[in-house]
Order: sequence, then C-alpha cells, then structure tokens
Amino acid sequence: MQQVVVHPVRPAEHTCANVDIILITNHHPRSTHLDAVAHIAEGELVYPGRPLASSVTPGGVHHGSTVAFGEGIVTRGVLLDLAADGPLAEGHGVTATDLEEAERRQGVRVEEGDALVVRCGWDFTPDPTKRSPGMSVNAVRWMHDRGVSLYVGDIGDAFPPLDPQVAFPMHAVGLTRLGLPLVDAANVEDLVAVCRELGRYSFMLVAAPPRIANLTGVPVNPVAIF
Repeated sequence: MQQVVVHPVRPAEHTCANVDIILITNHHPRSTHLDAVAHIAEGELVYPGRPLASSVTPGGVHHGSTVAFGEGIVTRGVLLDLAADGPLAEGHGVTATDLEEAERRQGVRVEEGDALVVRCGWDFTPDPTKRSPGMSVNAVRWMHDRGVSLYVGDIGDAFPPLDPQVAFPMHAVGLTRLGLPLVDAANVEDLVAVCRELGRYSFMLVAAPPRIANLTGVPVNPVAIF
C-alpha cells in the first residue's frame, strides 16, 4: 500500500480577506426594487388607512414594510409587450385598451393573482429632455379589476405627470389606495426575447428579495421560469 504524506500548507505572510460595505438607495431609478405599501402615504395615512405617524418612524417601518416579502413571491407572470412595434410615444398614457390589445395580439389573458409585466420600450430613469410614457388611472383600474397581484415594468408612472389631478397613478392609487406592490426599474428586454422565441407570454415569476424587514423598499431580481 502506498503511503501518502500530507504536508501542511502555511498561509502566505500577507494573506488577507476582502470585505465590502454596501450602501443602497432602495428607490433609486437605476436599481430594480420592490416598493412596500409604506413607501407612499396619502396625507397622514398608509394603506389600508393606518396612521402614518405610527407606521413609519425614525426607528423603522412598523406597518406596510418589506417584512411582507420575507417569504418571497411565487406566482404566474404575464408579459404584455406594448412596444412590439417600437417604443411608446412620448407622453403616451397607457390605457386598458392598450393592455387588452396586447393580450389579443399575444394570445394571453391576465387573470386574478397574476403578476403583470409590461414593456413600453423606455428606460425607467427619467430623461429631462423627454416626456416619458406611463400608466393612466384607467390602466390602474383595469389592473385592479383583473386582480393583478404585482406590477413589474420598465416604466410605471409618466414623468412629467400625465394628469395633474392624479400625478402618479401607479404609486398614488395602485400602491397607496389598492395595496398593489410595484417592482420599479425592471429590465424586461431579455424576457421579451425569450417569450418571442418560445411564442409564449406566461411563465412562473419568482422574486426573493433580501430578508431585510422594516424598510419601505428593497432591491430585487425577479426571475421568469418557463
């Protein structure tokens, strides 16, 4: 039997470990992130009518925080590509008609409990020289009527606002009044390419954000599984 001799390996004289400190702005327009309902308050109330003063404090968010996402999100996702023929026009207000036309074109239907993924062909980060498109109140009402559980999009609210009376429908109505969680600043281009290749626009959507509680939002990487 051959004898095996193991020689101990001594660490180099200057061996070191490299570490990092991460400072994150959770709602940065260039970072894909998940908005908790406490992110936006209407007057002095947080969805569904809880006092803002006791919900969001200097010590953290006590109601409507990211703790709701601690177990992750798993549901059916449906992509509606509104930019199939090119990016939406500047200042276009997306309506229920736009969403339903995309359904008919793609042969898919958004059902109760689905995550709605929308492509408009724009960068989420506002360009001060252009009027970005965005969701109208009519589109948000359609999402509510269909029972959409999560919105993911390359755009959300238009900038500057389309309607001064309801400046930011996705956040001021969808998130604040209807409790619809939002994934802002999503890059959906790879998803669009796969859906076109497969001829299929529904999939399993999984989102497992970091388990950091008591925040108004958290970075997230949604994954589509076919």
